[in-house]
This record gives sequence, C-alpha cells and structure tokens, in this order.
Amino acid sequence: MRNILCLLVFGLGLVTGGVHAQMKEAVRTTAGDTVGAEPLEEVVDNPSGYLLLDRGLQFRITEYVNSMYNFDFATAERGFMVMKHSYPDHPLPDFLIGLSQWWKIAPDMENERFDKRFIAYMDSSIHKAEKLIKQDPENKEAAFFLAGAHGFKGRLYSERKAWTKATFSGKNALKYLEMSRGEEELGPELLLGDALFNYFSVWIPENYPLLKPILALFPKGDKQLGLQQLEDVSKNAFYARVEAQYFLFRLYSAEEKKPYEALSITEYLHNKYPNNPYFHRFYARQLYSVGRSLDAMESSMEILKRIEAKQTGYEANSGRYAAFFVGQYYERIGQTKSAKQYYQKAIAFGEESETQESGYYLYSLLNLGKIATKENDKAAAKKYFKDVKKYAKRKHPAHQEARDFVKKNKI
Repeated sequence: MRNILCLLVFGLGLVTGGVHAQMKEAVRTTAGDTVGAEPLEEVVDNPSGYLLLDRGLQFRITEYVNSMYNFDFATAERGFMVMKHSYPDHPLPDFLIGLSQWWKIAPDMENERFDKRFIAYMDSSIHKAEKLIKQDPENKEAAFFLAGAHGFKGRLYSERKAWTKATFSGKNALKYLEMSRGEEELGPELLLGDALFNYFSVWIPENYPLLKPILALFPKGDKQLGLQQLEDVSKNAFYARVEAQYFLFRLYSAEEKKPYEALSITEYLHNKYPNNPYFHRFYARQLYSVGRSLDAMESSMEILKRIEAKQTGYEANSGRYAAFFVGQYYERIGQTKSAKQYYQKAIAFGEESETQESGYYLYSLLNLGKIATKENDKAAAKKYFKDVKKYAKRKHPAHQEARDFVKKNKI
C-alpha cells in the first residue's frame, strides 16, 4: 500500500508539477530559439493581471531561468532574489527559489542536503498564495501556485517515506489544481495543468484501482485529450513549453511506448540545457532504448567524465546508468575486458547510491555472471548470481533469469 501511495503522490507531483515549468521557457527567446513563440514586443497587454503572464517579466528573468535549468544555480538564484525584492508579496519568486532547490535534488533523490531549504521556500510560496486567494477566492494564479507547491512537497515527502505528510500535500494539490483548471483563454501556460490532470486522473485508477475512490470526487479525465493538450503546450506555450516536453518524453517512453518520440524530445532538452544531468541521463537512456548503442555509449562516456570532474549534479545515480550502457556496448562488440570494467563501475555506483535493487545494478551482476561462466570461472559466476538473488525480489526478471541460468549451466 505504501508503494501505491507513493505513486499517487508522485502522480500528483506530476500533475501539479506543471507549475515547475511555468517559468521555464523564457529561455528560448533570449537564446534566439523562438519556434512557436510570438516576439515579446508584439505582446504588451496582460488583461488577467497575473504576474505569471506578465511578458515583460518573462523577458527580464530569461537569463535566470535558463541558468537554473542549465545547473548554474548561483546565477539563477541571484536573479530570483532580485525578483523577490521587487515582488515581496507574490508567491512566484519563492516558488522559483524553491524550484531551484528541487533541481539540485532531482538527479539524486537520495540527497537530502537541500530538503529543508526546498520545503521552506515552498511553504513561503504557499503562505503568500493563500493570502492572495483569501483576498480573491477566484484567483486562478494563486490556486495554480498552491497546487504546484503542495504537489512538489508531496513528491518529496513520498520519496522520504513521510506518508502522512505526503498524503496531506497530495490532497491539497488536487484541491487547488481543480480550482486552477479550465482557463484556456489565458493561454497554453495554464493549459498544462488541465493536460496533466486529464492524463493522470485516468492513468492512476487504471493502474491502481484502489485509488479510484479518491479520484472519483473529481471530474473524469481523458488521456488522449491530455496528450493532445501537452503537445499543444509543448509547441505554443512560452514558459511551459519545456515542462510539457519533460512530461511528454516520460510518458512516451514509459507509458505510451513511443521511444522515438521520447528520444526526439530528450535530444532537444539535452542540446538546450547541456549541463543538466537529468536531461543528459535520459537522453543516453533513450539512445540505448532505440538501439543506437554507439551514440548511447558516447553520451554515457561524457557523463562518466563529468562525474570524475565533479561537475554540478553529476553523481553516482547518473553513473550507474552510464556505466551500464558503456558495458553493454563493449560486450556487444566483443570487447569483454572493457565490458567487465564498466559493469563493475555500474555496480560500484549502485553501491555508492545504495540502489542495489535497481535494474542496472542487477543486470550488471547478471551479465558479469554470464561472462564469468563463459570464462569457466564458476566461483566468480556463482558469487555474481548469488548477489542477484540477494538483492532482487523473487518476482524480478533478473532473479528469474539468474535462477534459470544457474540451473541450465549447473553452476
């Protein structure tokens, strides 16, 4: 049940995390990448009065948003603090500073170093948004920030197994998300929340029927409409374009079984934000998933070099992916010695990040066991397969494969 709750809050984090990109795609204008966006000088009015939709502000914070997603946090947070001075009573600056902490956590969810700062800024954003919504109960912008901040907090609490806090945050996220929906006339920025709600309000009960009663209190969603809306946002939004792309590549990869569409998006994101380890890692993963093993190897080798150089955000979690992909490449071309070396690196990274139950760790052990068997080193093979069975749950495919291989080869 705990895993189900974690997934629910994770889904809510995805649903409400749409705010996360609301400040994001300003980058494209300054960088000269303006596909699908109108020139700023042609859009001068903001009838809603919402700061989120203020085009002048979007232009002014472009550099800082760009820096955040490219992992230059010092530049980003310096700019966000200036904005906080200019708009001391608005939830947006605190949300952005909190979001900057989130991206420090994202590459390695086991890292708790930034948790307190993240929670503090999200709480401050919630406090200021609550004041706005008390003054105006119909304030869609305030509801949007409340949904986003509670959603992100819920996601973190679920990662930390703080189930009561996660549930509370998740319920608040859903409540405020519903209040912020249905404002398509305000443009594709606020359409992102509708898109994610449409998709996940169907996906969650489809995959976890026990959660149906929770979502029965809300309007029925439409998964295909949600995907169409995400595509619309990814092409036409100003802030939210990249956020929509983020959700699309995750959905296309894991749920919709469209690996080439996912690859196209991750390639764009990696090229746009080359120092973002999260996008870098998923780009390598998608290259691997579509069989572009040489490209996956080269991208993974770059990840490993950056880890060695201690570049911001590159750590053992990314190394576990990268080393496995490199090991796979060398094994496929018959360079067994190099393959073994990188599988051992994947294992070391897995132990460093304490992710011994992950697939990359388990299959590195499994592949080393098979290689040892071919080399007639049955003692080593026996140890590798024993470790697979030690760390993998009995129903895990790696556990089953290890049992079958041991039985077949009488190890």
